Amino acid sequence: MRAWLHENDIDVEERDFFKDRFDADELRGLLSGIRVADAFAWNSPSFKDLGLPAAELDEDRLLELMVQEPRLIRRPLVSLKGRLVIGASQKALEEALG
Repeated sequence: MRAWLHENDIDVEERDFFKDRFDADELRGLLSGIRVADAFAWNSPSFKDLGLPAAELDEDRLLELMVQEPRLIRRPLVSLKGRLVIGASQKALEEALG
């Protein structure tokens, strides 16, 4: 995805959110207008290790878990023209560039 962005002359500001972690307010703001569940890495081994029942987790609890363990955030997160693209979908990026 990084290569595609550069090939299309899109300036990229990268952030390693394992080293520079989100706080709850920042992550909530970034996900504004998006269901937190859509940005949650449900298939992550880190989530499976928690042994929590997915059906019992509300948006606030998911956000709390994502702040505590960045591996639970689906990656990459790309903010493009005010729209957040979650995951490595070139098609979604192209649509966001519209």
